[in-house]
Amino acid sequence: MSEPLALSLGQQFELERMTRMIDSTGDPQSLRGLAKQLLQAWHTQKAATEWIMRQQLGNPGHFGGMAKSAAGTSVDSSSQTKVNGSMDVL
Repeated sequence: MSEPLALSLGQQFELERMTRMIDSTGDPQSLRGLAKQLLQAWHTQKAATEWIMRQQLGNPGHFGGMAKSAAGTSVDSSSQTKVNGSMDVL
């Protein structure tokens, strides 16, 4: 059995720093921009994790319910939500 996923000390400090920055921001436009950046980072990390897992498993197909549509966007088969990685990052 593998050990549970844990953040490194550096990641914990970065998380705390970002949390404090979010808490200190009162401007809705700034918060929207930050939310978009975090959404882009989350989906980029998710795609990278899936790619690494496919490489390790030697499976060129889809992983984790994600499949490519004809338009080149990822489609989550569990919720049928299209995910497009072309969001602008501020």
